[in-house]
Amino acid sequence: MTDWITGMMESLGYLGIGLLMFLENIFPPIPSELIMPLAGFTAAQGKLNFLLAVKAGVLGTILGALPWYYAGYVVGEKRLRQWADRYGKWLTISSKEIDKANDWFNRHGKKAVFFGRLVPGIRTIISLPAGIHRMRLVPFLVYSTAGTLLWVLLLTTLGYVLGANYYLVEEYIGVVSKLVVLVVLAAILFWFVQRKRRSRRITP
Repeated sequence: MTDWITGMMESLGYLGIGLLMFLENIFPPIPSELIMPLAGFTAAQGKLNFLLAVKAGVLGTILGALPWYYAGYVVGEKRLRQWADRYGKWLTISSKEIDKANDWFNRHGKKAVFFGRLVPGIRTIISLPAGIHRMRLVPFLVYSTAGTLLWVLLLTTLGYVLGANYYLVEEYIGVVSKLVVLVVLAAILFWFVQRKRRSRRITP
């Protein structure tokens, strides 16, 4: 898998990054935890521009999220679960994973699309419940892009910093992604508390 990803990136450059991240959303076994750190490592060698690599990764991810979004929107939850149980093994997606993503969406609402992009095992299929619940396309794209940008930037930066050890990102990314989610949640909570305090000061 690593050799194939490396060959694709070396031969196609930014287009290869975008294509790989697109395929990662369609075929989850292709890991972004290898693609973007490798892109970061390649940028550290001076063979790619860091920001352009990030842009290519984000664009590929968002384009790859749309087929799942429209599948949820058009097909519906019941038929998707039946399809996943029958054919999902080819894409390593089961009805249980659909239920997991659906529960995540139900708990966090639209913000689930943002946070879901930061959680391995959820990020690829969070588009399904967004479509199932008929989330409007523009908010879906906004939340998806914001979460994807943070995820892609994190992976690419780690690859840039780790250099030839970029492959270690895949091993430790579960812990890192959870820390990112906690930091984001803490920032949102802080913003909410500050807003409440300001509103109380303004209220006579």
